[in-house]
Parts: sequence; C-alpha cells; structure tokens
Amino acid sequence: MKKILTVLFVIVGVAIGVAQNRTVSIIPRPAVVEMQEGEFLLSAKTIICYGDKSLAPTAAFYADELAKACGRRPKVSSRRVGKSNVVLTLDSTMKEEQYALQIAPSQIDVSGGSPKAVFYGLQSLRQIAADAPTSKAGCLLPAVKIADEPFFGYRGAMLDVCRHIFTVEEVKRYIDILALHKINRFHWHLTEDQGWRIEIKRYPELSKIGAMRKETLVGRYRHSDTYDGTPYGGIFTQDEVREVVRYATERYIEVIPEIEMPGHAVAALATYPHLGCSGGPYDVRTTWGISKEVFCAGKETTFEFIENVLSEVLDLFPSKYIHIGGDECPKDAWKLCKACQKRIADEGLKDEHQLQSYFMQRIEKWLNERGRAIIGWDEILQGGITQSATIMSWRGKKGGIAAAKLGNDVIMSPNTHCYIDYYQTESPAENGEPLANGRRPLPISRVYALDPYEGLTETECAYIKGVQVNLWTEYISTFEHVQHMLLPRLAALAEVGWAYNRKDYDDFCARINTLRKIYDAESYNYAPYLFNGIK
Repeated sequence: MKKILTVLFVIVGVAIGVAQNRTVSIIPRPAVVEMQEGEFLLSAKTIICYGDKSLAPTAAFYADELAKACGRRPKVSSRRVGKSNVVLTLDSTMKEEQYALQIAPSQIDVSGGSPKAVFYGLQSLRQIAADAPTSKAGCLLPAVKIADEPFFGYRGAMLDVCRHIFTVEEVKRYIDILALHKINRFHWHLTEDQGWRIEIKRYPELSKIGAMRKETLVGRYRHSDTYDGTPYGGIFTQDEVREVVRYATERYIEVIPEIEMPGHAVAALATYPHLGCSGGPYDVRTTWGISKEVFCAGKETTFEFIENVLSEVLDLFPSKYIHIGGDECPKDAWKLCKACQKRIADEGLKDEHQLQSYFMQRIEKWLNERGRAIIGWDEILQGGITQSATIMSWRGKKGGIAAAKLGNDVIMSPNTHCYIDYYQTESPAENGEPLANGRRPLPISRVYALDPYEGLTETECAYIKGVQVNLWTEYISTFEHVQHMLLPRLAALAEVGWAYNRKDYDDFCARINTLRKIYDAESYNYAPYLFNGIK
C-alpha cells in the first residue's frame, strides 16, 4: 500500500510540475504573461460572444480562424449563451491597441481599448490554440492571463508590385500574413520606372503604356545583358484597389500608397513624354537600377499631372499618410533643363537639391490642404524639409537620426536590417537560396537586432514612430517567392515593433515554433533556414 501511495504521489507531483511549467508561446512577445491553474476546452460547443456591435466582424472572422487551428468553428452570438464562451468586450480605460486575454477553465475573456485591440488579443489566442493539444473533443488551452500593448504605434511592411505584379488575392494573402504578426501598416509601392500599377481614370493611357514593359532582364542587374523577350505588366483597377483597402481595413491595417516622384517615374514619362525635361521619347524600363530620366520640376504641367493623379489616389485611400517617394532622383536632366533652371532662379533656390525640396514641399502643401500627411524616403532631407514631413530612413539609420535631430517624425526602415529582398544566409549557394539582392546577407538575427533608437538622445527618441520591413521585387516574380523572403523574418521585425523593450532573441527562436504551426496550417511558403539551425 505504501509503495502504491508513493507512486501516486510521484505521479501527482509530476503533473503539478508540468502544470506549473506550462507556458504559452506568442509572437510578438506579450508584456505580461501569468500562467494559471486549469484548462479551457475550445470545442464545437464554444460560442464567441460580443456585446458591442463593433466587435461582430472580429468575432465572425476569428470563428473562421480558430476553426483552422482547432478543426472546429465556434458559434458566434451577440449575447452570452451557455457556459463555455469566448467573451469579447471593449474597455474604455485601455489604450487603443492595448488588450487583455484571460483563459480560465470556465471562460475566455478578451477585452481591449478598441475593436483593433480585441483583434490583437484574438491573434494571440489563435497562436495559443495552434500550440494546444487537440482531440475529438476540441483544443485544450492552458489557463493564462495576458496583458499586452505595442511599443511602437507604427509597425509596417512594404510590398513592391511594380517590378513584378501580383494578383489581388495574393495581395490579400500578404495582408493576412501582416495581420497574423500584428502589423498595422501596409505600404503599397504602386508606381515605378518598370511599371505603373494603379488605374487613374483621368489618364487611361497609364494602364496601357505605363503598365507594360516590352521585356524583363534575366539574371542579376549589372551582371547580365540577357532579356526574356516577353512583354510584362498589369494594373490594379480602382475597384480592385478599393477591395484591397476594404480587406485590409477589416484586419485593422492602414494601406499607405506610394506614388513615386520626382524620380522613378519612367513609366509615367513613357506614357506622357511632355512630363520629362527632354520630351522623350521614353520607354518603360526593362532593367533595374536608377534612371536619370525624372519628372521635370520646371513645368507646371508636371504638377498638374501629379495633383490630378493624387486626387484620385485620395479618393481610393483613406490613410493619414501618402508616401511620395523622393529617393534616388539624379539631377542630371534638371541641370540641362531650361525650365528647371528658370524655376531655380525664379524661386531663389540655391541648387538642384533645393529644387527637389521645392518639388516635395509643394506636393506636401497640396496634400496637407486636403487633410493628409506625407512620408518620404530619407533623400528628401537634402535641400531642406518642412517640420510636418515624416522621414522613412532606408540608407541605414543616418537619415532617421538626422531627421529626429531636426524634430521630424521618423520611421526606421534601414536597408541594413529591414530590406528583406536580401539573401537570408551567409552562404546563399550552399543553402539553396533563390536569386535575391546580393548587396549583403540579412539573416533573421540581424532583423531582430534592429535598434531604432541607436545614436539618439532620450529627447530625440520621441520622434521615432516605428519600424518597417521592405520587400522589393526585382528578383521576386512569384508570390511563393514573396512568402519565402517575408517569413519568418517578418516575425522578427514584428517583435521589434511590438516588444522592443522586452526582446530576447533566444526566447524568440523558441517561441517561433508555435508560429510555424500556423505557417504550416496556412500553407505559407516560409524560408526554412532558422528552423534548420541557421540563425
């Protein structure tokens, strides 16, 4: 009898130890996680209840998402029914993106300062469910209390659809991936030298000429002179743009369009040659790199065109920000252009750098008058900027540091840490990586190591509004390749943006295995390198 009791005590002790050591793995890392005793059975009998009508779409959406994790779709109700519920509520004492998640044996409560915050709480619940043991009865979730909120308000991801275009459904899938990682800005790069990708009804020829290039470079830029000989292009109609914006809004993601100017404009110039300094002719660019052909800053017709384009863009995108580019604008054409030189003289400008500032500030003023704000790449610092411009620092952190010292808002997106079109390992060939940008490898550990505050004083840190990864697509022609470059490096950036003050890379590498289960369930084509031990 004593031997039997001893065995029972050992079994009970082990069970208690396992319960005490249970934890949850969530990315981005929550602020507070307190494990509790007991478990909740998420089953076909579970009902997702909401009191506020604004939570109805989120409740329905996550009934579908949890069904993927558990194999069963919970019911949704506007009132509490039965004893086994997931209860969604709004809490006016919480911040807009702050949420609380409590899993108890009798009920799951998700509360937040807004429907967006509740959405984030349910994303965390989704990860917990993905990692939970399942049976015919349902998913067995550990009891836990989570209190969480993001560190940075701006957490973004950019997709270039100009070098290579993707379908509306693929763009939606990209947005789904962002939502899973609690990313709240989708930067949509829509115009370029190699293709114009947004329908503008006032200028229909953009959809016919600017949207098409006659062929595309094969292989690496500057290392190849081979072209595929195949016309390439496409356009997003305004109805398709509205559908993407609607889809993102339902997932609490703001879509920020980028309309490039004054450089990266060859697709527009090929369509309307009078917008350039020389008058053309121009061809939509078939290779990558930087073109010396840019919008003419001396002609009023240039500003008329841009303002007409932006008028339609504003009707399609309700976003606070409009990204107006400003990067990689050679001044060669302006130096030779009589109209540009006259503009410099008439406006009392010092040089072509100040001419670019005049260009950007004129467009910014036009947008400000219509209730919008601009984001520009860090080159717009050259020649001077207004206090209201937001700088996206991409050439390392120097531009962001300079802007913060000037008192301008900054989004840190340095190519040293955030350009996920770069190779992912130190030995791409040995690891079987597909063709990528070869400037430098960007392993996931380096993305995670981003410190947006590095080099700044405490006062200057207040101007850093967030972080963003950028996915340029010169060498990415399929959505499968997009996913390979995006995942899991996006998870690292997401944790920097959400949990900057509580980062732990080793812990992140352990937690990401739970997120991988969702990648598998969703059939995302993620890169395997981290999971193969390459950090």
